[in-house]
Amino acid sequence: MKKEERQAKLLRILNQSGSVSVSQIMEALSVSDMTVRRDLNELEKAGLLIRTHGGARRIAESGNSYERTHIEKKSLHEDEKKEIAALAASFVNEGETIFLGPGTTIEMIAEELMNKKIRVVTNSLPVFEILNQSTSVDLILSGGEYRKVTGAFVGTAAICALKNMRFSKAMISVNGIAEQGVYTYSEAEGEIQKFALNSAAEKYLAADSSKFGNYDFYEFYRLSDFDHVITDSKVSEKDLEELKSICEVHIA
Repeated sequence: MKKEERQAKLLRILNQSGSVSVSQIMEALSVSDMTVRRDLNELEKAGLLIRTHGGARRIAESGNSYERTHIEKKSLHEDEKKEIAALAASFVNEGETIFLGPGTTIEMIAEELMNKKIRVVTNSLPVFEILNQSTSVDLILSGGEYRKVTGAFVGTAAICALKNMRFSKAMISVNGIAEQGVYTYSEAEGEIQKFALNSAAEKYLAADSSKFGNYDFYEFYRLSDFDHVITDSKVSEKDLEELKSICEVHIA
């Protein structure tokens, strides 16, 4: 098991239980005491948990006052993201040119697209690394200023790389959806996603149900400007009805 995958599972266990001991993690992940303690130390330094005597405890939620790291996001709502990804990939046809933004949900979509004969343009290094293993995908990475926390390339150089491109579909994910606004933590990431969406014939928002009712720092798009929203079956009736009045909704 790779370190990133192991640490994501550790965080998922911690998010579910609130606190966990070293021995519990050893049993759950089938790893040594030394490996667990090393992972806990790394995750504490990253600000993702608090070490306790003999284990760790979860950091209390405080809204979106900080930006979750790529590892932390990967451990959240994993099953829902996988279902959304499988459905999203089914809308992509052979021969299309599509844009994939950053985010763990989009990374799962990339995994579902590995065997399709398509062109993919992305500003996400994790998405690029997934699809770079494919023998059928024609792949373009935008370049630009690199944001390590999410693995995204942003800024003027990234936007200029997309300037003359057009996409049959653009698929993006978000940190929050509230009052028909679509939010992300980083203004720079929001701007390049907005540019890509405006260059696409069809605009897709892939967001699990936990995103609804949550704000983040920067509103970069409106729900009414999307053609399709893909979410999971846990979305509330209220949010579902509102979505249906705005755009086409697909439930994974």
